[in-house]
Amino acid sequence: MHTDSTRRSCGALRATDAGTAVELYGWVNRRRDHGGLIFVDLRDRDGITQIVFDPQHPSFKDAEHLRHEDVLRVRGGVRLRPEGTLNAKIGTGEIEVGIEELEILNRSQVPPFAVNSDDPVDENLRLEYRYLDLRRPRMQRNIRLRHRIIKTMRDFFDARDFTEIETPMLIKSTPEGARDYLVPSRIHPGTFYALPQSPQLLKQISMISGFGRYMQIARCMRDEDLRADRQPEFTQVDVEMSFCTQDEVLETMESCIRDVWKRVLDIDLPAFPRLSHQEAIAKYGVDKPDLRFGLELQRVDDVFAATDFVVFRSVLEAGGAIVALRYPGGASLSRRDFDALTESAKQAGAKGMVWIALGADGVKSSAQKFIGEEHVAQLRSRCDAQTGDAILLFADAKATAFAVAGRMRNDVGERCNLRDPKAFRFCWVLDFPYLEIDEVTGQPAPAHHPFTSPGPGQWELIDTDPQAMRAQHYDMVLNGFELGSGSIRIHKPELQRRIFTMLGMTEEQIEQRFGFFMRALEFGAPPHGGMALGIDRIVMLACGEENIREVIAFPKNQVGRDLMMDAPTQVPEPLLRDLYLRSTAPEPQSGR
Repeated sequence: MHTDSTRRSCGALRATDAGTAVELYGWVNRRRDHGGLIFVDLRDRDGITQIVFDPQHPSFKDAEHLRHEDVLRVRGGVRLRPEGTLNAKIGTGEIEVGIEELEILNRSQVPPFAVNSDDPVDENLRLEYRYLDLRRPRMQRNIRLRHRIIKTMRDFFDARDFTEIETPMLIKSTPEGARDYLVPSRIHPGTFYALPQSPQLLKQISMISGFGRYMQIARCMRDEDLRADRQPEFTQVDVEMSFCTQDEVLETMESCIRDVWKRVLDIDLPAFPRLSHQEAIAKYGVDKPDLRFGLELQRVDDVFAATDFVVFRSVLEAGGAIVALRYPGGASLSRRDFDALTESAKQAGAKGMVWIALGADGVKSSAQKFIGEEHVAQLRSRCDAQTGDAILLFADAKATAFAVAGRMRNDVGERCNLRDPKAFRFCWVLDFPYLEIDEVTGQPAPAHHPFTSPGPGQWELIDTDPQAMRAQHYDMVLNGFELGSGSIRIHKPELQRRIFTMLGMTEEQIEQRFGFFMRALEFGAPPHGGMALGIDRIVMLACGEENIREVIAFPKNQVGRDLMMDAPTQVPEPLLRDLYLRSTAPEPQSGR
């Protein structure tokens, strides 16, 4: 046995280290008393080592009182575990360390939940004690994988001669669709900074500044309602390129993701299929399709062109659409099951749903009187439906019919277990409409942002039929999630002004919101384009998680509160006076 000990990590020791003296630091993961010996699994960031206390050793009495999460420094000799006690589940399972010296560096209170397992725990409790939650194996794995993904992205863009430029966190409020977080200025009373929703204008100005290839791991903030895949603050990889085509941007971003999947997950991704926006809606009903399963939608207006069914006939006469969806094995569903599906369709925006069950003992339908054998034969052929399947029909205005069918397609995919949780199916969606109708104001608004360039040949429509315009805008989609968006930008000031004017902005509004940017465009702005991908969503999907809070070290909860720090909170009145502010809000309740 060597007298000098070497500091090692708790995940590094192997059988070849037997006979050496080591020093270990870590937390008590488990403690067990067996036949006079005390066994402790000591855990650090790299793994677990079993340490053994002999009753003859002075440290044994202290070991009797060790608790979970106590912090230790130990010194001892590495030895092979006795035959029959090996643990093949961990890398250090062939050895143990006989302890010669124990130092308790810190005691721990009894944790509010088990840190040494990934057993389910109430999420709010986990977020309140996030420092303990982050010690758990799953969270350690997720945060480390996040680090590797971000590092791989940085290395990728560095190898392609991109320059990382840090843009400011205190900027001008230039609303881009969501609410800004505002920061009052003490030095300039009555004025406010905004926290960036994205570095959009600043990265475009970086192209005007001549850097040519910009990237940034950017922190962004949006004051919007939360969902499982959204947080008020988030991280994106932000990219911009000068003198580029749309294809060059797509190639760059796709290559980045394929590089990440190969280096981090050891998965070779095939080339990403490209779908037009119109094609994605026609086949899948949504512009972020889940390609892990088929079940493509079918428009079947012609099948019912001569129908007497008043519901279908009125829809067709109004220029609407009838969309069919195959439900594999759906003929076995009960009427109650079909009623539940119909209710789901109504919640998705439909007025109703017609179902046809292709049972072995005959065909049944919720519109039995109006669905004849000829209809069934044509629908079978169109939907590639087999005996035992069901066909769901949605009749409504075209946009509504496809949107509801798309939602129900995802529902059916989930019910039928068609989504392989280990599969990664990427795609591009291109050629988006330039405008969409704002749900709040009812007015046309940019589908992406007003700095996106219309597609080739689309500028002529700006004065005649602006809602028919298509944009040089593109989305990357994975398993039904939009990972990010990008576009070719407008680089000529007169064209940018035309877009602002089309959107109803006055000259005063253009100057007040975007005057600095319009002036920058007047000094030789190059053609440019770019994209941003949401890192939180990328890591969530790479980890196989369903919620981005599982891949963010210190997230907010479902209502935007930080339960660990108890934020947001009120601030003392003198601080508000310094900012020339006065609160009129009622006393808030604690988020805990």
